[in-house]
Amino acid sequence: MTETHHYIGRPVAPRHHDRLVRGHGRFLADLRAEGVLHAALVRSPLAHAEVAGFDATAARRDPRCALVLGPDDLAGRTAPIPTVWRLPGQPEDNIPVAVHTARYAGQPLGIVIADTPTAAEDLAEAVQLGLRPLPPVPTVADALAEHAPLVVPGTASNEAGRIRFGSPAPDITAAVSRAAVVVERDFALPRVNHAPLEPRGVLAEHDPGTGLLTVHASSQSPHAMRQDLCAVLGLRADRVRVIAPDVGGSFGSKVLLHPDEAMVCAAAVVLGTAVRWVESRTENFTGTYQGRGQQTTARLAVSGEGRFLAFDAHILADLGAYATQAGSGPHQVTALTLQGPYHSDAVAATVTGVYTTRVPTGAYRGYGMQEAAFIRERLIDEAARELGVSPLELRLRNQLRPEELPHTTHTGLTYDSGDYGAALCRAATLAERPPPSDPPWVRRATAVVAAVEIGAFAPSALLEAYGIAWSGWEGVRLKINHDGTVTVYSGVIAVGQGIETSLAQIAAEGLGVPLDWVRVELGDTDTTPHSDLSAQASRALTLAGGALVIATRRLADRMRTLAAGLLDTEPERVTQRIAATVGPSSPDAAFHGADGARITWREVAHRGYRGWGRRQRADQIRLEESVDFDPPRLTFAHGAHAVEVAVDLGTGRVTVDGYWAVHDSGVLVNPLIAHGQIVGGIAQGLGQALTEQARADANAVPTTRSFREYTIPAAQDVPEDLVVEHTCTPSTAIPGGFKGLGEGGTILPPAAVACAVAAAVPEIAHTLTSLPLTPPRVRAALRAAGITAEGGIR
Repeated sequence: MTETHHYIGRPVAPRHHDRLVRGHGRFLADLRAEGVLHAALVRSPLAHAEVAGFDATAARRDPRCALVLGPDDLAGRTAPIPTVWRLPGQPEDNIPVAVHTARYAGQPLGIVIADTPTAAEDLAEAVQLGLRPLPPVPTVADALAEHAPLVVPGTASNEAGRIRFGSPAPDITAAVSRAAVVVERDFALPRVNHAPLEPRGVLAEHDPGTGLLTVHASSQSPHAMRQDLCAVLGLRADRVRVIAPDVGGSFGSKVLLHPDEAMVCAAAVVLGTAVRWVESRTENFTGTYQGRGQQTTARLAVSGEGRFLAFDAHILADLGAYATQAGSGPHQVTALTLQGPYHSDAVAATVTGVYTTRVPTGAYRGYGMQEAAFIRERLIDEAARELGVSPLELRLRNQLRPEELPHTTHTGLTYDSGDYGAALCRAATLAERPPPSDPPWVRRATAVVAAVEIGAFAPSALLEAYGIAWSGWEGVRLKINHDGTVTVYSGVIAVGQGIETSLAQIAAEGLGVPLDWVRVELGDTDTTPHSDLSAQASRALTLAGGALVIATRRLADRMRTLAAGLLDTEPERVTQRIAATVGPSSPDAAFHGADGARITWREVAHRGYRGWGRRQRADQIRLEESVDFDPPRLTFAHGAHAVEVAVDLGTGRVTVDGYWAVHDSGVLVNPLIAHGQIVGGIAQGLGQALTEQARADANAVPTTRSFREYTIPAAQDVPEDLVVEHTCTPSTAIPGGFKGLGEGGTILPPAAVACAVAAAVPEIAHTLTSLPLTPPRVRAALRAAGITAEGGIR
């Protein structure tokens, strides 16, 4: 038996906070390397152009210049980056590093290496580009227009492929024919910038003697980056090491190898030295992959009794200049999650990828699920309005009940467990409060919306079935050192979400030891288990945590068995007693036999490393457990959000005055971290609801190039009355019962805000199908509806 230290469920302060607040963080720009040189990228100023010339004569003559690589140089030294998640019929299965045709403004065409960052930038500007302009294709509509210029040469059109999920078309037609109400809308969900606190960056160092390329990168997926670098540079896997230092946010922008990062590494190999590149904020806005970017025509058919008969959507996915490694994946997730937590007789969605001459799109926090929630919840609200029923009642009438779970949706997702109705009702209850006295030019209302969140992404069998070329399993290595301390090695990455603290809590509880004995090591491909997907898709704690639960059980049993051998007794007669504030060698950290004999935890570990105390010679000696956990199925967290908004009829400004969220993410390891994740996600979602949009002009040249043009939420944009509650339905698929929550806060705010604005001003409800709901957009809708600044109607 063991006296247990209860850490799972405790609000432990994240370990990284104190270090970072004191200025002891080590981000990419903080790292030092002997003789390091600096890189600057030569980027295309045009969105579509043939690169007829790349004259670097002046740059190469400058004594500060160490190297210039143009398109021809790169073509001889790099291979394309493989893609992973493709559409059927997709014409390209890789991303070229060396390009002779620019497809978006900001695309890297070459790289300059010099002795200082300033010199590198100066010399990059000295490179003379010979560009032959080609017609830009700035929007999906332009791309699909008749006789549109082709973004990918040699293709028949700008369609990148198509896929359909869900019910057969005749089932949709039959369901719609039975409907009393069919609501159909065109939705436009714009591109957004990730805007992490720390832009991207790479410090690549090549040792010609050993052939080892060591890459420090602000990366969310070091193992995936290493695989791609091996493919691009033609290096052996054991000659590439990728290390992620402190990472200042990502939200999906750092999960993939970008061509400019590959260029930096190629330059380091050519020079046989260290090369650093730190992305500028302008480059981050104009050259880093963007998120979202979707146009959808969708409809909801409802019976006269208010029963959902059919959801049907046709999704046009703006892939940009090329499909990134994740490609159309986020848009496919929109199709897969369209049904949400509801019954429906039929559900179907078609995704069509479209090439444009804009920055490629990729993963963004809550990808696909936020878009699906916006489309679905807006349709439900509009259907309720036409039926003359409460939107809350309509949702409750159609939500899946706990006894109906597990439930497989029409698009093939199997929801595991939860009480969707309870979360929705609780959020609605939390939002109940007396309305304030508003002037006549202010309208106020509340809305409540619901969604599911995919976690444990993804079982390897599922990825194989969908042809997604990633591994979905997650591994951990748990080690008790010879001094009794504990080290956890995991392939997931810390990007500010506190995963190192949560994994330490799981290890400490599973082994029954104090938390400060445990150290968590992340982010080094040479020391941590392989992880393709790492810290994305609400999977880090779910899968690494599940693997760690298994590892702690095994290693705890081995320690008890070893102690029993050293105490000359049976394992079941051994008691582990460890006080909360002692070290491994303390008499108060010991295994006790039934006869009063005892041996300290440290002594068991120390003797174990000698090979002493084993019952059989074949027993394992090293006090380590490696576990590769491949989940049997996805998990599904769920939640409901309520929001109260005030709409100024004069200015069109939407103010969020209250926000209430109820989430079920299974077992919470650290409620403090969970709260921070949800609140941060809500703030991010409010930005996409109200202010954020990555814009470009008619020539597809970005016009949002800094935070002057791109408005992210400030403190005053997040309501003081923000409440987060958690319920718990443990996952039956994951050891420990975890479900994931990293994206849940982000998924629902745009839908919640738009539905609340529609409730406040029903005269413009039918127009609220595009984001963000900026004051000019809302004011234009108000004026078009004849609503005056004073609150009257013309």
